[in-house]
Amino acid sequence: MSLENPLWGAPRIHGELLKLGFEVAQSTVAKYMADRHDRPPGQSWWTFLRNHMREVAAMDLFVVPTLAFNLLYGFIIVRLGRRELVWIGVTNSPTADWIARQITEAFPWDSAPRYLIRDRDRVFGSVVTQRRLRAMGIRDKPIAPRSPWQNGYAERLIGSIRRECLDHIIVCGEAHLRRVLLSYAHYYNGTRTHRSLDKDAPISRSIQRFGVLKSHPILGGLHHHYVRI
Repeated sequence: MSLENPLWGAPRIHGELLKLGFEVAQSTVAKYMADRHDRPPGQSWWTFLRNHMREVAAMDLFVVPTLAFNLLYGFIIVRLGRRELVWIGVTNSPTADWIARQITEAFPWDSAPRYLIRDRDRVFGSVVTQRRLRAMGIRDKPIAPRSPWQNGYAERLIGSIRRECLDHIIVCGEAHLRRVLLSYAHYYNGTRTHRSLDKDAPISRSIQRFGVLKSHPILGGLHHHYVRI
């Protein structure tokens, strides 16, 4: 796993081994890997988030350059309770109307969270905050000016998208970026283990103890999914 996934650290490999039925300590995994220096996990508005984690989601935009030096924008919404990436969108011109539509599609029927954390980007105007969020019964929670750490879960997710996906792929255009991000979102939700979830995936993975090990490449072999069959 270490050779096939150079972007993975000991916690990620340890999580995969647990899901495959191997009872081994994380320290043992780290002993046989090159030293990694991961950033320490941050906590944002911890008291508030601890009390309302399952009812909170966060959203943010990020910029992606293309092969032709154009700029595209990715938009993500993540639920904090299970770190589930519930929506990912791509556009070349984010507007308040476009973001409002993304929010509506991300939370159909009665699945909307109680709170939605965002930064103070001007694109999140009254169309988003007053018309759409209020109509859906969502309480808007803007962070303080120049305080991205207060939206730490969305920022960390965007960092993971960059480090584990976009930093290793040349984006050709909007359709290409959308395919790549949707593939990563599927991997992130259903396969990738998280330290904050006790080495489980946002969409919980069952532990497999019997069968032959198989490796399925994801994103052209950038990551792999290990299963027993």
